[in-house]
Amino acid sequence: MGDDKETRQQVLDLLHGGNAHMTFAEAVADFPMDAINTHFPNGSYSCWDLLEHIRLAQLDILEFMTDPHYQERRWPQDYWPAPGTTATPAHWQQTIAEFHADLARLEQLVQDPATDLAQRVPWGDGQTLLREFLLIADHNAYHLGEFGLLRQIMGTWPAGHV
Repeated sequence: MGDDKETRQQVLDLLHGGNAHMTFAEAVADFPMDAINTHFPNGSYSCWDLLEHIRLAQLDILEFMTDPHYQERRWPQDYWPAPGTTATPAHWQQTIAEFHADLARLEQLVQDPATDLAQRVPWGDGQTLLREFLLIADHNAYHLGEFGLLRQIMGTWPAGHV
C-alpha cells in the first residue's frame, strides 16, 4: 500500500472508537453489577451477554486473520453466551479484560509495518486484512451504540449522565 502511515492511524482510531460514538471504556463505565444479567425490556439477552458477544466476534475475526488453522464458528451459538448463562462480576471484568487484550493484539497488527493491509487472508475467500479491521470496528461500533441505548432504557447510567 506504499506509505500507509495515515491509513494505519485512521484504522487505529476506528478500532479505539470515540470518533462518532462512545468508546468501549465509556460504554461500560460505572455499570451497576446488580444489572449485568438483567434482560432489557422485551429482549432476550442481558448487557453482559451483549458485551460477551462483542468480545467473541472480535476474537473470531482476529483468529481468522492470524490463524492458518482457523475453523469457522457456528452461528449463533459460538458468538453468544449459552442461553441462561448467569455472569458474575468476575465474568464481567474478564470479558472487559479479554476484549482489551484482543484489541491490543489487533492494534499491534495494524502498527506493524510488516502487516500489509491490502493482503488477502490466505485461508479466506478474498477478504483483505484492512477489510477485517474495518469489520471489527464496524461491528463494535454498532453494538456499543446498542449497549448505550440499552443502558438508557434500563436506567443503568450514573446520575447526571448525558
